[in-house]
Amino acid sequence: MTDRRSPTIRRRRLGAELRRRREAVGITIETVADRLECSASKVSRIETGHTSATPRDVRDMLGIYGVTGEECEELVQIAREARQKGWWHPYSAVLTGAYVGLEAAAGSVRAYEQQVVPGLLQTEAYAGAMIRAARPDISDDEVERRVRVRLGRQSLLSQDDPINAWVVLDEAVLSRPVGGDEVMRDQIRRLARAAGLPNVTLQVLPFEVGAHAGMDGTFAILDFPEAGDPSVVFAENATGGLFLEKAEELRKYEFIFENIQRAARPPRESEAILTRLAEEPLWKLRAKDTGST
Repeated sequence: MTDRRSPTIRRRRLGAELRRRREAVGITIETVADRLECSASKVSRIETGHTSATPRDVRDMLGIYGVTGEECEELVQIAREARQKGWWHPYSAVLTGAYVGLEAAAGSVRAYEQQVVPGLLQTEAYAGAMIRAARPDISDDEVERRVRVRLGRQSLLSQDDPINAWVVLDEAVLSRPVGGDEVMRDQIRRLARAAGLPNVTLQVLPFEVGAHAGMDGTFAILDFPEAGDPSVVFAENATGGLFLEKAEELRKYEFIFENIQRAARPPRESEAILTRLAEEPLWKLRAKDTGST
């Protein structure tokens, strides 16, 4: 279902190449916009990969920069490929399409989760229960579409060229029985199985650690196989999320993730914790302590 030649990453790569060639000849965005008879914001969004450029746009921009011949034709071809739709396009109304597109092209993802199991590792029942609880305003059909997207993304972990996932889960993720006892037990068993995959590393960050570097919120760092594609941080929130691409922002989040990794239980110990929790869930133990049933 997924295509590692993501149109999202091609659009981003194309924008970076266009910006590099514009800067090489010392032309401003405003000058380009004036020559193309469009807004400066359109040129800026093309360069940042937030807007698709038509092959005609690219050819005209390159003409301004004095780029012709084979080099021009290669970039025009990238523009054509960047305008193709990814597998997630039919679901664009129910997801952050840019994130899914970048994830599909990534070589690895490093993620910290505070409240929920990452979408790449959710069971169908858990995903449905979590979405219904988090979005009580949406219809059952929309919930089902969102669940299908989550399940579709998971082929990234098992395809011939799988993504590498390193996930640190706060203990809170494992403490709340989303969907009820059996749904959550199945979800924890799924996590334990995933931890045994060669391309998946899971760590549990226990409550007893206390304050830690990741307390500002959930995030994911996407790394790409091509040297020319810089990593991206995605900080999720209730309205979608925020993409962070500046070098200093990336360094900050890499520093945070490294500190979270060190604070969390090692992978082998975390796998054993998950296996145990599937049989002795934390919510059951707390119910016994409080005398509730």
